[in-house]
Amino acid sequence: MEKIVETFSNLWVETAFEKLYWGNYVMILVAFVFLYLAIAHDFEPLLLVPIAFGMLLVNIYPDIMHEISEDGSGGGLFRYFYKLDEWSILPSIIFMGVGAMTDFGPLIANPKSFLLGAAAQFGIFSAYFMAIFMGFSGTEAASISIIGGADGPTSIFLATKLGCTGLLGPIAVAAYSYMSLVPLIQPPIMKLFTTKKERKIRMLQLRPVSQLEKILFPIVVTVVVCMILPTTAPLIGMLMLGNLFRECGVVHQLQETASNALMYIVVILLGTSVGATTKAEDFLRPQTLKIVVLGLIAFAVGTAAGVLFGKLMNLFSGGNINPLIGSAGVSAVPMAARVSQKVGAEADPSNFLLMHAMGPNVAGVIGTAVVAGTFMAIFGI
Repeated sequence: MEKIVETFSNLWVETAFEKLYWGNYVMILVAFVFLYLAIAHDFEPLLLVPIAFGMLLVNIYPDIMHEISEDGSGGGLFRYFYKLDEWSILPSIIFMGVGAMTDFGPLIANPKSFLLGAAAQFGIFSAYFMAIFMGFSGTEAASISIIGGADGPTSIFLATKLGCTGLLGPIAVAAYSYMSLVPLIQPPIMKLFTTKKERKIRMLQLRPVSQLEKILFPIVVTVVVCMILPTTAPLIGMLMLGNLFRECGVVHQLQETASNALMYIVVILLGTSVGATTKAEDFLRPQTLKIVVLGLIAFAVGTAAGVLFGKLMNLFSGGNINPLIGSAGVSAVPMAARVSQKVGAEADPSNFLLMHAMGPNVAGVIGTAVVAGTFMAIFGI
């Protein structure tokens, strides 16, 4: 009998129930909420499902993120995935996939969209100064504020380049969470700053864009932006390379691989490794709460700034621009553009804003990468 008791006692000691504390159960509950939102409400499940599952696993079995020893051995499974985040490999490949999937035609057809994409970056700079005021260092404030662009890869890229790997987990989780929750966060802000009459505005059909324009655009943008801010080359360069795959018409296999198989493999690795940074003892801290709040403020201010600038452009255009497309200036592609379409359709079901919103949306991707490069230049990286 004593042997049986000892056996069961040893088994109990090895279970997760014996080793976890209340914080782990809180994070497990958060993971369940994320899974519910992704599966039941379709809130960007491609992002939220792997993030939530990584969060679930690391809080049941923390050693899955165990540090790698000096000889390169002994690390947990997700720690090896996470190294690819720290080395900025996965964010850069994600950008290539986004470029290969996205039609830049609406931005080329309406270059004024660049202004809306730029206006939405106001949220980043407002959060930067707020973070400084709250006691974060300059590099930490820059890494946190970029969450306002709703761009997970750029947030990871900038945090690693500025040496803020200690904050990388909360920053990445906040950025990807807000990307996933765009349909929940943006509509109330959009409706607050617009009237029903403004939301009903119909925009003129965009002009056709030639293939030559689409081929030249990624090349010209790469040269211009990377000459001014060379540090943006990993992001802007890969984004434009992916788009060149799409538009040049001679590398269909590369375009197909970058936008499908490779993209989804990288999303799995990046999503699970980002979720696995949420060990309770590392995540449930006052500093993390500050980061989450600052990120939300940055995202909300960026959305509001885009909408308000859209109202201003509408005023000067004689009423031809629907301010809702300004909210797509945050770089959550194509989620933010879809939200512009959805809110516009609620006011007028026959109104079609998606292609118009894609212009500011693509401009936001470029703008957030430029802001990241600007911060790196400021801090001498």
